[in-house]
Amino acid sequence: MKLADLGYNDGLEKYRIENNLEDLEIGRVIAEHKDGYIVKTEKGEFKAEITGNLRFSANSRVDLPAVGDWVVLINSDPDISIINKILPRFSVIARQAVGQFGEIQIIATNIDYAFLIQAVDQDFSINRLERYLTICYTSKVNPIIVLTKTDLKNKLEIAEIIDSIKQRIDNIPIIAISNETQEGYEALKMLIQKNKTYCMLGSSGVGKSTLLNNLSGRTIMKTDAINASTNKGRHVTSHRELIVLESGGMLVDNPGMREVGITDQAEGLETTFDKIFSFAQQCRFKNCTHTNEVGCSVLEAVEKGEIGKRAYKSFMKMEREKAHFESSVAEKRRKDKEFGKMVKNYKKGR
Repeated sequence: MKLADLGYNDGLEKYRIENNLEDLEIGRVIAEHKDGYIVKTEKGEFKAEITGNLRFSANSRVDLPAVGDWVVLINSDPDISIINKILPRFSVIARQAVGQFGEIQIIATNIDYAFLIQAVDQDFSINRLERYLTICYTSKVNPIIVLTKTDLKNKLEIAEIIDSIKQRIDNIPIIAISNETQEGYEALKMLIQKNKTYCMLGSSGVGKSTLLNNLSGRTIMKTDAINASTNKGRHVTSHRELIVLESGGMLVDNPGMREVGITDQAEGLETTFDKIFSFAQQCRFKNCTHTNEVGCSVLEAVEKGEIGKRAYKSFMKMEREKAHFESSVAEKRRKDKEFGKMVKNYKKGR
């Protein structure tokens, strides 16, 4: 297998030459586990760890390798290889780290397209789709909406669901499939390009692992049934992994996401809710919060039905989350700065 088969391109090769890395092994992180990584190179797959220097110099988890990263290996030893450097990323899909103060969790890097997967049963939520869209737009990743479990609904119901999406979300491909009958799979396969990397974003139980197995033509990921009492899926996928498909495309499987926390993704919100931002330009006050101000064009558009009430509520909720995350990051930086000063003064005192 050549590096180009994993998505390696001229831009990465130029960086490699400019930084005198020609003599070192280059590979792509295809899996991440608690005890390390799996890196795929032209020579094969290797277990890998990061250097102490890379770990020490990292300001946060964002500075450490993630699935999809191109990395430099000091050696490609059969027992354990050492990751010395991460090559520049062209995209990073991330969310708020669950239960961690002002931290970001990387989902995958160097992703070209994201499948936003929703089951058409009780999991379906346009609000959640808008969250996924916001993450994609911020990351410069092209979104594709994939509706699964269509065998549980009739064609009229499926058409109504697709129409409800189009009323709030414009110009995004929508593919409806059944993992049972594989209806719609041909249309989905037509969208998968050679040497491009795709990521699946969706809750547990929407059929991501089954979709991966069907696209690859073999059983790669274990699948499980839906819990009958809660109608929610169990977290079968326990880690992130990049799989090379027979078509030449690459697909990243992720554990199901119950929470999709918004970070400081102003640009993503502006693209997802472009209609709301368009009306916001006409508000009387530049710092309008679109809650109760006189002369708010957004509220006026909601009242007239030009902006849907559900879309407005979804937008306002994500705006509050973004503001909360930004304040959390600022508070964390302040505390880190104070701690640094304390350590510096302590060393001076000694």
